Amino acid sequence: DEAGYTHIPILSYAVKYASAFYGPFRDAAESAPQFGDRRAYQMDPCNVREAVKEAQLDLEEGADMLMVKPALAYLDVIRVIRDTFPQVPLVAYNVSGEYSLIKAAAQLGWVDEERVMMETLLAIKRAGADIIITYFAREVARILGC
Repeated sequence: DEAGYTHIPILSYAVKYASAFYGPFRDAAESAPQFGDRRAYQMDPCNVREAVKEAQLDLEEGADMLMVKPALAYLDVIRVIRDTFPQVPLVAYNVSGEYSLIKAAAQLGWVDEERVMMETLLAIKRAGADIIITYFAREVARILGC
């Protein structure tokens, strides 16, 4: 803001959990940790209070939007962040592992891919997300006629 970029919104990654759901992306991008893991600096899945604290700190530092990542396993966290900061745009990231679970189950004939995809995204929206980042974006746009 001080440098004149007040028109550029800042999206905070404050609520990013140490999650096994990142696996498919990390494998495809060859970005899996070469040593150690990322749990040291990503959020502990057991602690929702830490999510609220980190979100508050990022807002105090100038964030305009908050993100919860991954989305599906943290619907409760999305709801807590929404209720705690109702005026702040909330983004949920439906990550590669969540996407891959649906794709794999559909390929095996276990689920109706389109219905499960839409139900999953609706659950994320219902939990409180204003914006959903998803690998299903093109499919959803086609279904919705966008």
